[in-house]
Amino acid sequence: MIRKREVKNVSEEILNVSNISISFLQYTRGLRQNLLKVITDLTLNISSGEVIAVLGSSGSGKSLLAHAILGILPKNAQLSGEIKYKGEILDQKRKEELRGKEIALIPQSVNFLDPLMKVSDQVIGEVEDEEDKKRKKAHQREVFEKYGLSEEVDDLYPFQLSGGMARKVLVSTALLTNPKLVIADEPTPGLDDKAIEETLSHIRKMADDGVGVLLITHDINAALKVADKVAIFYSGYVIEIANVGDFSGDGERLKHPYTHALYNALPQNGFKLYKGHQPLHGEIPVGCVFNSRCPHPTESCVMVNPDLMEIGGTYVRCNKYQQSNLYG
Repeated sequence: MIRKREVKNVSEEILNVSNISISFLQYTRGLRQNLLKVITDLTLNISSGEVIAVLGSSGSGKSLLAHAILGILPKNAQLSGEIKYKGEILDQKRKEELRGKEIALIPQSVNFLDPLMKVSDQVIGEVEDEEDKKRKKAHQREVFEKYGLSEEVDDLYPFQLSGGMARKVLVSTALLTNPKLVIADEPTPGLDDKAIEETLSHIRKMADDGVGVLLITHDINAALKVADKVAIFYSGYVIEIANVGDFSGDGERLKHPYTHALYNALPQNGFKLYKGHQPLHGEIPVGCVFNSRCPHPTESCVMVNPDLMEIGGTYVRCNKYQQSNLYG
């Protein structure tokens, strides 16, 4: 079990993502243009010392959020909405200035490491000034020691690293510039249980040291071990943002039926499967995106797409709560 802090005093809001949507311009038969919307009306906040997990199935658009923050979306992507870093709007120029410095990425694949360069050389980068190189080398070694990487690792090539060691290198590399925001994009797939536990411990330690962390994952158990809050992704929408403590008991504090379904599908909760499938991009229905699978739909669910609304410190996108708010 990863150690998590109790509810804490939040010192500073690091990231504010407000109503962003991401679409891709595609050409279909006859050179007709088609706009494929992959993320719609996404809103979330991250503060210093906090881990926010974005949880969703593969292909749901989670990694596009990371790419939007870093300013590395492909050229055919169209981004709307607003992203702020420490209260300042992030335009493309500012994203490029902060990327790799105050905003760092832990990529999902160890293939991001150059197989032809020794670990230390590629982490430090090309430095002409000898004094500057010594300073960066000393800092690199300090960070590596913090994550249990001995001096022997510096002279190894990536293929000589174990999976767990490679992950530690990626985590350490992200921390070399003392970032304020770290985006961990699917950092655990393919790892054994011990390596997963170590990786999650490193992520939690970052937050405990005051860094804001956005954890993108499809592993609900990983999210619940390390995060403070969990944002549930469904067909490009955030449908609930819940406190980790709400994932307990019978899940009675969880508000959206899909979040309930995810929680009940865990082996420790009976492995109860849910009928139906998540709509693919381009097949999103009119009205609530979950209406065809909802156990308690209302008349408005077929036509009305609900907003993400706050209820007692958590957020949910559901017409049931919209109507309660309007009439009750």
